[in-house]
Amino acid sequence: MRNFHFHGSRILKTGIAIFLTAIICEWFNWPPVFAVITAIVTIEPTVSDSIKKGIIRFPASAIGSAYAVLFIALFGNSPITYTLAAVFTILTCYKLKLHAGLLVATLTAVAMVEVIHSNYLISFFIRLGTTTIGLLVSTAVNMIVFRPDYRNDISESIQSIGSRAGSILEQTFRTILYDENKDRKIDGVIIHQLNKEILKTETLIRFQKDDSKLHPFIGGDAKELLMTERQLLYLHNLDYHIGNLIYLPLNIISWSKSERDIIMYAVTELANDLHHAADYSSEKHQLQLKNITDLFWEDNEELTKNNEIHPTQFPPELIILYELVTIYNLVDRFYNLDCTTQLIKVEPI
Repeated sequence: MRNFHFHGSRILKTGIAIFLTAIICEWFNWPPVFAVITAIVTIEPTVSDSIKKGIIRFPASAIGSAYAVLFIALFGNSPITYTLAAVFTILTCYKLKLHAGLLVATLTAVAMVEVIHSNYLISFFIRLGTTTIGLLVSTAVNMIVFRPDYRNDISESIQSIGSRAGSILEQTFRTILYDENKDRKIDGVIIHQLNKEILKTETLIRFQKDDSKLHPFIGGDAKELLMTERQLLYLHNLDYHIGNLIYLPLNIISWSKSERDIIMYAVTELANDLHHAADYSSEKHQLQLKNITDLFWEDNEELTKNNEIHPTQFPPELIILYELVTIYNLVDRFYNLDCTTQLIKVEPI
């Protein structure tokens, strides 16, 4: 549903921009095709991007128009004119680092070859005028019609990511504790998909931050946006530590069944916290964390005292408990945000 809303509004805005651009060009008795091309490629996910790229596309279009007029004057309407106009436009845009305007500039250059037969200088300025109309109309439509507001999408994505992370965490520990021989390649694919969802949400947050500068009322409270960004960073770290568990090479784990059940119960409670944010209890969370921490220190003394199986590295039991304690702390911070806390972003393996 979110994707339909996102793409549907952009399609509608593109249609409105094309219609208004064509009407204005007809009013000036200018050919609308060049303005329409510009309007189509200028509708961006954010108003900020539309303005920034529009500033680049205008000079790029001027370059394409200039080359088209030059080569039409030299070679007329011929294959070499199309070729030279396109190639020189691309080379010049690359040289001047006008990458965002390269497409519209090249399309303008080759399209002009077909329609210009005389009055080259006037045609050049008409092309600049139509390009300007396309840029201004598309930017205005993007700003006024369905103004970009991604707050609901961001909130839904964060809830979805948290819930999926809880499911993956619970599934991972069931495999570790009760089915050590299971092939965990599928789990690796799932964690990769979760990471992709996190990256998409990061993009939405960037869009919202960019447009909040132009639309302070639509952009919402800056503190709220900062807290949302920090929540996503905690989820990013959570994704990283779950990945560590999935890719951890497991040998024989020495835990008794009662110890495994204690750990699994703590993981199930943690997964429920991620599934149902409204039911989160800090006191219950801290109690479960204490049980895991106590078990960690008990295993730490016992396993490291006589570590013949893993003499040069930590036993897998300690690594698993360490990751679980870390995840518990991340979830606690996720629900008890402190905007003064500095986060270190880690990249998933």
